[in-house]
Amino acid sequence: MTFIRSLLFFSILFVLTPPYSLLAILARPLPARVRYRVIGFWTHMVMWALYWVVGLRHRVIGRENLPQGKAVVLCKHQSAWETLALQVILPPVAFVFKRELLRIPFFGWGLGCMPMIAIDRGAGKDALSQVEEQGARLLDLGFWVTVFPEGTRMPPGQTRRYKIGGARLAEVTGAPVIPIAHNAGDFWKRNAFLKQAGEITVSIGPAIDTRGLTAEQINRQAQEWIESEMRRLFPHHYENAPVPAAA
Repeated sequence: MTFIRSLLFFSILFVLTPPYSLLAILARPLPARVRYRVIGFWTHMVMWALYWVVGLRHRVIGRENLPQGKAVVLCKHQSAWETLALQVILPPVAFVFKRELLRIPFFGWGLGCMPMIAIDRGAGKDALSQVEEQGARLLDLGFWVTVFPEGTRMPPGQTRRYKIGGARLAEVTGAPVIPIAHNAGDFWKRNAFLKQAGEITVSIGPAIDTRGLTAEQINRQAQEWIESEMRRLFPHHYENAPVPAAA
């Protein structure tokens, strides 16, 4: 049954994505917020298919922690699911993602038309500057800049040192940081065809007031909350697993 559901889900993606990529190209001249809503309808349809076809649901803890105004989001990264779900759970978001994704036919074309930040991960300080400059502009436009500080998808129970780009953006702009933990990797594994039915838990932490804090302090607070929350909610993944030091 899992195989059939997953096959049907990918069939829906195959039908939806090419025409929506063309719509995204046509929508490119529109204002950023309008373009986001037009192209983002694809995400809502994909989430609908995950719910009704795959049987993959989610619940959110801590919605009351979402502040008014701008924010930088630092989120655990385990699968492609959170890149979709956060667009539904949060106010308009702008992701920081690796530039290579733009090369994917149809999907990458549509992604390139969204108000996002595509970076060269090997560019070092230039990539950090790009996140700061473009991120500040997107925050002013009303988008919540969303960063996966681990830099890549990590299997459940594993983590790596948090990179500082998102925290640096928060330090420069004074925007609060919203830490988010979840277990999407239990149901949608990295590069896996099979999508498991079940319920993903998303936990939104209290906003971190970044005023007067350095990027290192912001990054450390976010990591401590996320990794502690992961161990609280999903302890079976973290037996004898140490918490890595923040960058």
